[in-house]
Amino acid sequence: MALSEDQPDEPSQESTAAAASLQARQRRKIAQLEEKLEVLEAGRATKERQSNYYMAQGRAIRRVISLFDNVEDLVTENDRRYDLNDDEETTCSPCAGLCSQDRLQVGYVALTHTLPWFHKKGTDMDYDEFVHMMKMLRQGADSARGDDTSKLKTLVSEWINREFKPDQPIDPDEKHSRGFNNDVCGGLLCPAEIDWNNPVVKAGIRNRSEGYIVTDISFPTFLYDKYTANPDDLEEGLFKGKILLQGYKAVFTSPSSAKDIDGDGDGADVIRNNRSAKRSSAGVKVKKHVRFALSSVTSWRSVDGDFDYIQFWRTIVDFFEKPPG
Repeated sequence: MALSEDQPDEPSQESTAAAASLQARQRRKIAQLEEKLEVLEAGRATKERQSNYYMAQGRAIRRVISLFDNVEDLVTENDRRYDLNDDEETTCSPCAGLCSQDRLQVGYVALTHTLPWFHKKGTDMDYDEFVHMMKMLRQGADSARGDDTSKLKTLVSEWINREFKPDQPIDPDEKHSRGFNNDVCGGLLCPAEIDWNNPVVKAGIRNRSEGYIVTDISFPTFLYDKYTANPDDLEEGLFKGKILLQGYKAVFTSPSSAKDIDGDGDGADVIRNNRSAKRSSAGVKVKKHVRFALSSVTSWRSVDGDFDYIQFWRTIVDFFEKPPG
């Protein structure tokens, strides 16, 4: 029987094979693209995990290594010392405290002790990877400092309200009511060697009168046991203030542990123990944070009026590493 003119021709074997070959090539391309995508996603996930690791490790930098110095500066100083020949290397002239170069080198040593993987990994990786690592460490360090500052802003107000029971409780959410305009905060911030309860002293500090300007040279009262200093021995009771020890526990253990401070004996050997240690910037960092929480400054900056937090930190570090006398 003759085929109808309207009935289509069946596909030839050649066309069927061509179509099958095209589909196979397309499937292979799709598989290859999917494999590449998996590799890219795996690489992205690996880099993200690595970045998170560096950021987590970086949180230790501001807490136990160096409160203000950048990691890049610590590395640069260590490299500089390696590059110098023995006969070219110079040392800082004798002074009351560590010079900036020695301070950076001490910080680098603390860095490699705290992050023992840092030196080898930094040596083995290429420049771009090194830059990325440093960026993540810095972000982690700054994030930790911000978290601790925010945490103590609230906690310090709670501790003051509980211990001193001021007529006007301190608002945990704002700082304008703190500082020297607040009787309780002002007394804790007042230099330990002068009497905040003396109306002349209180007015002089608030008005920034000559002879009453508060700078980083003097240790504030909150550093002392029972918030009282012995004028004949300014080391007696130093770094044993209850609110200071509460701040240390809140940062390095947990906020709930800070409630256990009774002010009797906690930190009794703080000076002796710190001086026998190679370096400990942990407690120094808390002193700065507590001081900031007591102040009326609303956002972090290194200089608060006449008070320089960087110099305050260095003074305390020098106190332990190069004690007077």
